[in-house]
Amino acid sequence: MKKIALTFLLASGLMLSAQQADAQLKLPPASSTQFIIQDLGISQVSVIYQRPNMKGRKIFGDLVPYNQIWRTGANNATNITFQSDVSINGQALEAGTYALFTLPTENEWTIIFNKNAKQWGAYTYDKKDDVLRIKVKPEQLRNNVESFTIGFDKVNDQEMEIYLAWEKTRVGFNITVDQKAEIMASIDEAMQGEKKPYFQAAQYYFNHNLDIKKAAAWMVEADKGNNKAPHIKYWKSLVLAKAGDKAGAIKAAEEGLKMAKSQKNTEYIKLNTQALEAAKK
Repeated sequence: MKKIALTFLLASGLMLSAQQADAQLKLPPASSTQFIIQDLGISQVSVIYQRPNMKGRKIFGDLVPYNQIWRTGANNATNITFQSDVSINGQALEAGTYALFTLPTENEWTIIFNKNAKQWGAYTYDKKDDVLRIKVKPEQLRNNVESFTIGFDKVNDQEMEIYLAWEKTRVGFNITVDQKAEIMASIDEAMQGEKKPYFQAAQYYFNHNLDIKKAAAWMVEADKGNNKAPHIKYWKSLVLAKAGDKAGAIKAAEEGLKMAKSQKNTEYIKLNTQALEAAKK
């Protein structure tokens, strides 16, 4: 009996040790998680998804069947978050977090934004929860993309592209924001404060073809007392040139070039030289 009891205790101890080992086991996931975030104007767009690999398999039309809703990755449904209202290929979509589903076919994909963001895969997908659907054409790539990839491309302060790529297939859609009214209001409000953002406001007006005379006046204010910032002189030259003040643009670039040379600032030696040449034309 003592021998049986001892054997039982030893076996129990081994089982407990095995269970503890299982509880402490750490293994890499089959599909790694990626979180990406991108500024868009004065807000951000973010995506969290899992990235399966090809591993020698045929993907579209096989592992990912055509004409069936796909979670657009692995494990949890891919989530996409917009901090502000956007337009997707010209169609309005409110700020929020959505599940990003897709319906692939050989010649056309449907991109789906679904309000039920917290779901595993597409097993509980319900079309009634769709907020927006758009149609896009797939593009055939020359080389394989081994790991499923979502990325941002062609980014500026008003629009960008989000693309999905795997195997030799790439699909993309455009996201645009219209934040002009909000930005203009913030500039107007900031200009009422004690520390006025002359430089940043002038840059915005210059880059968006707004009131260039106002931008020039602001840049002149930004440059007052400046004897150390060649980048301000450079931008002053650009703004004054656009406003039609050729002499002022030449003078600003010359001053900026002199500052940059004294500081051995190669970047603004180059830029002020370019601004000076452009202003003299």
